[in-house]
Amino acid sequence: MTATDTGSGPLAGLKVLDIATIIAGPMAGSLLADFGAEVIKLELPGVGDGLRGFPPFKEGKSLWWKVTNRGKRHGTLDLRTPEGGKLFLDLISEVDVLIENFRPGTLTKWGFDIDTLWKANPRLVVLRVSGYGQDGPMAKQSGFARIFEAMGGLTHITGDPDRPPMHTGYPLADSIGAVFGAFAICAALVRVVRSDRQEGEEIDLAMTEAVLRLLESLAIEYDQLGDVRERVGNKNTYSAPSDVYMTADKRYVSLAGSTNSTFGYNASAIGRPELVEDPRFNSNAGRVKNVAELDKIFGSWIAAHTLDEVLEAFRKTGGTIAPIYGIDQIFADPQYKAREAIVSVEDEDFGQVRMQGLVPRYRNAPGKIRWAAKAIGADNDYIYKQVLNLSDQEIEAYRDKGIL
Repeated sequence: MTATDTGSGPLAGLKVLDIATIIAGPMAGSLLADFGAEVIKLELPGVGDGLRGFPPFKEGKSLWWKVTNRGKRHGTLDLRTPEGGKLFLDLISEVDVLIENFRPGTLTKWGFDIDTLWKANPRLVVLRVSGYGQDGPMAKQSGFARIFEAMGGLTHITGDPDRPPMHTGYPLADSIGAVFGAFAICAALVRVVRSDRQEGEEIDLAMTEAVLRLLESLAIEYDQLGDVRERVGNKNTYSAPSDVYMTADKRYVSLAGSTNSTFGYNASAIGRPELVEDPRFNSNAGRVKNVAELDKIFGSWIAAHTLDEVLEAFRKTGGTIAPIYGIDQIFADPQYKAREAIVSVEDEDFGQVRMQGLVPRYRNAPGKIRWAAKAIGADNDYIYKQVLNLSDQEIEAYRDKGIL
């Protein structure tokens, strides 16, 4: 876990400056770090990123923090001060990408409008993450994942039809935004690298729009049919049977399958292969129309068998069913173990911590998780000595002024 550790993967050599906070922007940065980018995360001295205060905690340390900011160099800088601002622009000249999630206009207010950033580094790619985008009547309003999920359409379609809309129990919108952000950076870099022009890119990522984009068919469904998708609980609006069922030993499974062949495998698993010939069930449209009857058939069979019996029956026929896992079951599952989906990562506080591995995998240029996220300012010496070539005396002077 030394300062000289370098990244491996398809993004090795890419340099990123991350001044974002909480989840979406920082997670986008960690996704880049997973695949080799050198990501420098800067926090306000003595204050730090608010995610450090998010539970769960162990010995006063946020475990969430350790995953969302893994693989990064951790530094501090008050870029709002004149001297801090100069250091910030010096760092901008050394990196390829800047990630920020301040309210639109904040960096400009501090003297870092896009032209100033591009003057320091003409080929800089800037990812701006915000709730509603850089313009529009709501641009300067703040928000969090639940707000984005609510306004992006996800919450409206989640839950039972006779109950209020539900959130997912995890800030899914932040993760959605992070994936879009990392993708957008890589897409922009392709153009920058291929171009001979001294021209970077400014990316405007609105979190509400990221959530909406993920809900593929909702907009065209309303536009062409006038239909507003509503909550259907655990049922599926486009295939049947598709629901959550409880087994004889009080475990839950989720059933899916929209093609005729898959329905045949599922019907054979419960000993009812003749269902594929039933005119009510011999097409996907017919199965959706007659979902109540199918739920009774499949639900009653599953309720009469244990989880192991259900899974084995469907395994034999190639049916599509899965146990509903808690994280403890994910840790124990042989498929996840075989794929090393949970990996041990070096951590300065606890030695080794386990977290999700890299997704997806690369054959020829695999990525690597270098370390779990560190303490505030842990890599200041590396950042300011190795990247900006400051002396010990200069660094100490900046510390005394509260700039670092």
